[in-house]
Order: sequence, then C-alpha cells, then structure tokens
Amino acid sequence: MARFRRPITALLAGAVSLLAVAAAAPAASAATAANTTTAASAATPSTAKPTVVLVHGAFADASSWNGVAERLQRRGHTVIATANPLRGLASDAAYTADLLKSIKGPVVLAGHSYGGAVITNAARGNDNVKALVYVAAFLPESGESAADLAGKYPGSTLGETLQEVPLAGGGTDLYVQQSKFRKQFAHDVPARAARLMAATQRPITAAALNEASAAPAWKDIPSWALIPTGDKNIPAAAQRFMAKRADARAVVEVKDASHAVLVSRSDAVADLIERAAAQR
Repeated sequence: MARFRRPITALLAGAVSLLAVAAAAPAASAATAANTTTAASAATPSTAKPTVVLVHGAFADASSWNGVAERLQRRGHTVIATANPLRGLASDAAYTADLLKSIKGPVVLAGHSYGGAVITNAARGNDNVKALVYVAAFLPESGESAADLAGKYPGSTLGETLQEVPLAGGGTDLYVQQSKFRKQFAHDVPARAARLMAATQRPITAAALNEASAAPAWKDIPSWALIPTGDKNIPAAAQRFMAKRADARAVVEVKDASHAVLVSRSDAVADLIERAAAQR
C-alpha cells in the first residue's frame, strides 16, 4: 500500500487545486460581468437616442403622427405623441411643458400646424429640449397669434371651410366641414383615410387660434422646418417667412404636399426629425 500513498497524495493535491480554481472562476466571471455592466451603463447616456415628442395641431389628433412615429421607433427612438387639448395656447403649452418635465434625457420636440405655436411656448426654459421641428407649422414671435400668421400672406382658404359650434360655457369650437375636409386639409391623402380623418378630427377653440404667443423658444433652441408647398391652411410663403425669421438650421420643402403632410409624407417628416435628433 505504501507505494500508492504518494500518487494518492498527489491526486488529492490536484483536486484541491481544481476546487480552488473552480471557486475562483465564478468570482472572476462576476467581476467581468460587473465591469461589463458598468461599461455599458457608462456608455448609455452618450449613445441613447433622444425621446421624440410629437404635438398635433387643430382638426387632427395624435394618430395623425402614426406613420412618423412608426418610422422613428424603428430607428430606435422612444416616441410620445401627446394629446394636445386645443383649448388655449397658454394652457395647451403648460400641459405639454408638464409632459416634457417628466422625461429624462434629451428631447426632440415636433409640432404640426397649431402644434408649432404650442411647442414654441412649451419648450421655453427646458434645457432637455435640444431641437424644435416645425411641420407645416406656426413659429410665432411674442405677441403673434396663429390667426395673425395664417393671414399674413394670401392663399389660406381655411376660413370658408370652418363650422362653428357654440359652447355652453362660452366660446366657440371650430371644425373643418367634413364635406370640404379632404380638399382643404388633406388633398394628397387617400380618400378613405381622409374621410376617417374628417370624422375623427378634434376641434380647436377660436380663442386658441387668436391667443398671442409669449416669448418663443426658437430664439434659444435650434429649429428645423418642413414646408408643404400645397398647404391651403398656412400659405407656404408664411411658413418660409417664419422659418427664415427663426433662422432654422434646415428647411425642407415638399412639393405640392397638403397641410396633412405628416400623413401623406411621413417619410420626409421622419427624416427631418431624425436629422434634428442628430443635430445636422
């Protein structure tokens, strides 16, 4: 038996060594995992894409952004298409500002039509908002209203298509007459989709369209603008004037597109928002 003692001792020593290695392996793996997690966490703030907040305008609802939102989501953005109350400029802007304050990290804020006036006021003083994107939208200066700007240049035919609904508490809601909706608002949207848009449109108060803007955020936050040249709500000339005054970093014109360009040309709109998100 004596001749087997040395090999057995050697085997036991080897086993102890293997157990020590095995015990050390999980610790090393855990340390590696911890280092990897730390590195990934450190990389997140610089690589995460901005949240995109989309604000619809009058005679529409948040679903008008569906095509744009889908494209941006595929590109890795978190997207929030908020429900704009359309009750008054100051209150609508405050509502949107509250949403913005709840979002951590950088934000790209886009507005369509009257939604442009809302984002102009909602983003003021919010350092997380890195870009403003105006889509067939108003870019008011302090003291200007959407109604003022719509009438600044000839070409808008919106007034003759509106239906007024008096409100019990005072004031008036405005709708686009359904029979005139597609021609006025969405001539390049398929007829079936335009009929649904007309049926589901949300009204805006006359007071909201006539309410003066406060100091504009576009004086401090870079802006981008998309102008549909076939717009019958806000003349293209008015949109060019506003974009130039705001010193927009890029202005994209979509030939013959309607006021509902976010529906008919959601690709072009998403591309511009992506450019703004990348600050180029």
